[in-house]
Amino acid sequence: MSDTIEKIGAHEVAAWLRRHPAFLKQFPDLALTLVVPRDDGPTASLASYQLDVLRDKNRELARRLADLASNAQVNERLAVRTHQLTLALMKQGNAADTLRAMAASLEEDFAGDLVRLVVLHPVPGLEQAPWLQVIEEGNPLLASFRDCLKDGEPICGRLQPEKNAVLYGGRVDEVQSSALLPLPGVGLIAVGSHDGNRFYPGMGTLFLRMMGEALVVALKRFDPA
Repeated sequence: MSDTIEKIGAHEVAAWLRRHPAFLKQFPDLALTLVVPRDDGPTASLASYQLDVLRDKNRELARRLADLASNAQVNERLAVRTHQLTLALMKQGNAADTLRAMAASLEEDFAGDLVRLVVLHPVPGLEQAPWLQVIEEGNPLLASFRDCLKDGEPICGRLQPEKNAVLYGGRVDEVQSSALLPLPGVGLIAVGSHDGNRFYPGMGTLFLRMMGEALVVALKRFDPA
């Protein structure tokens, strides 16, 4: 019974102090005599303990600020590259050169280990390219991509083996992770990486979407319809 009373009393004291944080200002001698146990055993004064807590919080805030700054720099670089890509696509005079510019940018500016573009219709002047496939709608090879081509949602991470086989062919063993952007009515953009952690589920896809939209708009200029 006495243990229960002590525990309830301690909780009540703690609750009262939370409601009256200035209490110790009225009794500075009490603040000096309070001790706080450390994890490693010895005790410290309340002031010392509070200083340690503040230092820990400052270190955590500094770490978070550094992370935010780093992410901001990454996003700024991506924004600049995406803008440059959009301008490059708009400067091209035909669909073939537009696709060439897209593939070159993904390889060079966005450090893609294996870039693959799949288009649903033949492109005049671009009959052969190692990064390009023409797979017309209704082809069984596109069966595994049917759902993503319908909703247009990007996929990041490790793709299903049947998707990898279509996209990367004889180099499929080199790809450990991918970013796949379906473009309904146009085709697919895939960027494969040798690093299994380069692309992962849940990562941001904003810039990937923007690149895809820029390509679609650029190609529409040469649509005979």
